[in-house]
Amino acid sequence: MNGKWKAPFCTLLVLYSLLLSALFQSCYSAFHLPRPIWKKQQQKSGSSFVFPLAGNVYPKGYYQVTLEVGQPPKPYSLDIDTGSDLTWLQCDAPCAKCTPAPHSLYKPNKNVVMCKDPLCTSLHWPKNHPCHGLDEQCDYEVAYADRGSSLGVLVKDMFPLRFTNGSIVVPHLVFGCGYSQEVPASTHPPFTDGILGLGNGKSSIVSQLSGLGLIRNVVGHCLSGQGGGFLFFGDDILPSSGIAWTPIVRISSEKHFSLGPAELFFDGQATGVKGFPVIFDSGSTFSYFSSEAYDILVSSIKKNINAKQLTDAVDDKSLPVCWNGSKSFKSVNDATSYFKPLTLSFMKAKNVELQLQPEAYLILTEHGNVCLGILNGTEVGLGNYNVIGDISLLDKMVIYDNEKQQVGWLPANCNRLPISRDHGEYYYDAYPTNMGIFEQICPAKFDSSKQQARK
Repeated sequence: MNGKWKAPFCTLLVLYSLLLSALFQSCYSAFHLPRPIWKKQQQKSGSSFVFPLAGNVYPKGYYQVTLEVGQPPKPYSLDIDTGSDLTWLQCDAPCAKCTPAPHSLYKPNKNVVMCKDPLCTSLHWPKNHPCHGLDEQCDYEVAYADRGSSLGVLVKDMFPLRFTNGSIVVPHLVFGCGYSQEVPASTHPPFTDGILGLGNGKSSIVSQLSGLGLIRNVVGHCLSGQGGGFLFFGDDILPSSGIAWTPIVRISSEKHFSLGPAELFFDGQATGVKGFPVIFDSGSTFSYFSSEAYDILVSSIKKNINAKQLTDAVDDKSLPVCWNGSKSFKSVNDATSYFKPLTLSFMKAKNVELQLQPEAYLILTEHGNVCLGILNGTEVGLGNYNVIGDISLLDKMVIYDNEKQQVGWLPANCNRLPISRDHGEYYYDAYPTNMGIFEQICPAKFDSSKQQARK
């Protein structure tokens, strides 16, 4: 019996080995896809990338998106920021100074970007950034208005992404490997792995995707007042009408979105504040007005308040200006009837206004009080700039169109992911946070790795 079955068993073993080899080769090759050469005309395809967001204005203080990076891909949570252009991850290079984060540090693997790379030059422009050798790496340091910073080196790695039409691409993109982060002692750092820079510089992820011909250079967000929302790259999901557009005003080397001068109205009445420059910044939790505009705003609000209904909540230190009612408020909506709307009228566009209802400038604190979510920007070093932050952008689809050099907005339901024009009127794209991309490519391998990650 043993001699009779020996040959067939060996044959089956060989065939089984070949089958396994083919299976693992297909899984392995998913991580080593050749860098594709995308044609410029693919920008005409109209596809977009859509990502769900997590977070809120208060008490969390930021909105974050989860992207997968590397080979094999690993998830990283990033604070979305239209006020800067460089994306960076906390990095084991090794890390000299890193803050607590939800995922393990990114590990570079011989993928450093060289100093002579055009993206390195654009990141440091207009400053002179001399390169002293062909093998010199591209170092970076970015500083933020809150006096936080990140120091590191540029690297390039794979970003698996899914279009709204279902197709998958894995481009190589440049980002920062941050091995030293500074956080002011007075602030609580966001519990994220880094920052997703969405400004209009060439080093932003959106600009790189556009340069590869994958999307148009358009980015937008919809931040829900209930928490969460969505982020999108590309212009496929934009509604055909109803968007209020105003041009982007370019100021020297600045990479944020400046909308130029505006006039401030309180309850439809002119406040006398004119010509103050406005910036939209999703990386800012609250809005900030320069001292003059801030003082006039606070004075206008306090004059309008009925002292029998609201009193100053001097014991509530959540924010500088707070009020309490006859009983604790359960939601911001409980207090909005005591306040009046604000309006910003943009002087670079005809009849374009940003309406800020009370819920767009008030927060509810844990003490049941409401506080003014517009702060004095001059006191924190913003000079004459006026920053419109997350609190004032809630429940609006905000679009930053770098190709047409304009910013637009319209009211929106940010609790639902947007309709894709690729699929018709009633199709709602639903993308899980990790998009399920690599489970489709190699289910067994990635299910195993995810189970290990949860342990």
